[in-house]
Amino acid sequence: MDKPISRKPSHPLEVEELMMFLQKRWGVTYELKLLVKGKCLFLQMMWGFLEQQSFHLSDEKYREELAKIIDVINRLDQASEVRVWLLRQESKPRLGRALSLPLREAEGLEEFLL
Repeated sequence: MDKPISRKPSHPLEVEELMMFLQKRWGVTYELKLLVKGKCLFLQMMWGFLEQQSFHLSDEKYREELAKIIDVINRLDQASEVRVWLLRQESKPRLGRALSLPLREAEGLEEFLL
């Protein structure tokens, strides 16, 4: 189960894969969120993380939320872009400063969001 993050564009992103990558890369499992701004969708890596004592989600709830985000990423066919972004990201989120990846700018974006 200790496989490196995949670079295959057609391979869907998975919860375990993403959690393992975050943990190996930064030593913690950062919170990820989707942000809609106008007609743009962004993936944001927040400064809070699962291992933080004051983190607002349990492990189970974190995985559920991450699964919802990954579902949107996979339906938008953006798994490869997310993998590349994470691999190339040199910094990490700081308190009050999330890292953002633009995922999509298009009409009909609402069909991908709940």
